[in-house]
Amino acid sequence: MGMAALRFGGVAERVGAQMTRAQAVRLKSLAEEAYQPKQYAKDLTREEAERRINALTAEIALADSF
Repeated sequence: MGMAALRFGGVAERVGAQMTRAQAVRLKSLAEEAYQPKQYAKDLTREEAERRINALTAEIALADSF
């Protein structure tokens, strides 16, 4: 599969794509709840936003378990 196929086939469009509005809302909320506002940034990729959402979710769950 050539780069043109990847680029226009949707794969390359998703890799490195800007985070979704839903991710932005969720990440901002979690960052505030975890007292880590610097975890939120407007220019994150979908992948980085998902990684931060998962990390903050796990951190909050751990804190709530005590």
